[in-house]
Amino acid sequence: MKYKEHNIIGVEKNSIAEEMEIKSGDILLWINEQSIEDVFDYQYALADETLELCIRKENGEEWVLEIEKEYSEDLGLIFENSLMDELISCQNKCKFCFIDQLPPNMRKTVYFKDDDWRMSFLNGNYITLTNMKQKDVDRLLKHRLSPMNISIHATQARVRIELLNNKFAGNIIDQIKTLIDAGIEINGQIVLCKGINDGHILDETVKDLSQFIPHILSLTVVPVGISKFRESLAQLQGFDKESSKEVVKLVQKWQNYYLQKMNTRFIFAADEFYIKAEEELPAYEEYEDFPVLENGVGMVAKFKYELVTTLQKLKPEHSKNHFECSLVTGHLTELFMQECIEELKKKFPSFKIHIYPVTNLFFGEEITVTGLLTGRDIINTLKQKKILGKVVLLADNMLKCGEPILLDDYTIEQISEELQIPVEIIPNQGEEWVHKILAIKEKYE
Repeated sequence: MKYKEHNIIGVEKNSIAEEMEIKSGDILLWINEQSIEDVFDYQYALADETLELCIRKENGEEWVLEIEKEYSEDLGLIFENSLMDELISCQNKCKFCFIDQLPPNMRKTVYFKDDDWRMSFLNGNYITLTNMKQKDVDRLLKHRLSPMNISIHATQARVRIELLNNKFAGNIIDQIKTLIDAGIEINGQIVLCKGINDGHILDETVKDLSQFIPHILSLTVVPVGISKFRESLAQLQGFDKESSKEVVKLVQKWQNYYLQKMNTRFIFAADEFYIKAEEELPAYEEYEDFPVLENGVGMVAKFKYELVTTLQKLKPEHSKNHFECSLVTGHLTELFMQECIEELKKKFPSFKIHIYPVTNLFFGEEITVTGLLTGRDIINTLKQKKILGKVVLLADNMLKCGEPILLDDYTIEQISEELQIPVEIIPNQGEEWVHKILAIKEKYE
């Protein structure tokens, strides 16, 4: 039998692996004579209190080690990547895929299309289920990974096939049923494309999926993102005020219906729809347990609630020393951030924060969210401003996975150098945002 090999790049101190003289450069071949496909097989195998593992040393020797351990005890092996496998790439040619709309000459990693069911569980990524082989389905059901985040888009076979440009994409209802019958819960997502899966198609999709409540924990509707790099791609339209109003109206209709029938609103629209429609956003409580916050659903309501409740707990400031700084935002959230600053100034009147919305020339002016702003656009905007204050504030969702790098590879240090002013990163959670702002004031006073 051929076993999958896993390179060991490190061993934790005082671990079982160190005690067994396993070293960096060794290779894990099998556990209990079973090949290990990825981290889920590995963790499944470690559930045994007694196990054998085969290690190939750097000199080619193979050691079979017998280990007795506690049920929850780890071996202390460190592998090349946390998944212990290569990612499953997406083979769809979705009409709305944002990766296809990226400009050239960016980092290679941003062009990779992930459609890996394992990353759906680990990182909350949305998957289409169209890139899973039967082996993947069997392993998902075996490990009972739940919840899974599924990109549904439409339940009507013809429409989903058209959107994903995949002739095998039409059986989504059967696929969802297979998961739910195995005890796996899901969150559903619809990327809404104007004139394709909105209107009566969206209405039909919501109705079709309701049969799976409560095992579908939520269904979110997000607008398609359209960059300026679509020359060779299908033409898509963004949502304006009127079309956003139609989406909000449809979502509210179903929310009211399911709240009465099943005690859950079930379907949630992205904040962007409400802002573009100039409609009042739902209250904090209406998002229930915020099942898909990362999807741009409920972020504004949650932020505002946390900000206000945090400010209520703090003592008012009576300092006469004014602190002046600048805050960068996308055009979509400009008015919202102004509201937040006004709430802050009620308690801390010494603050003077200039809000500077940045037009996204990198991706195109239709992209108005803060998280897709780039270093060059920020610099070009702020260089035209006469007053920046003592520091510039950038939201942490502009950064690449927590690193001080933006989408166009500009670093925070480069932005600071070009603007000749310190740059500070502020979080996207209301409570942390308040405390960070206060800490920055104290730092630069």
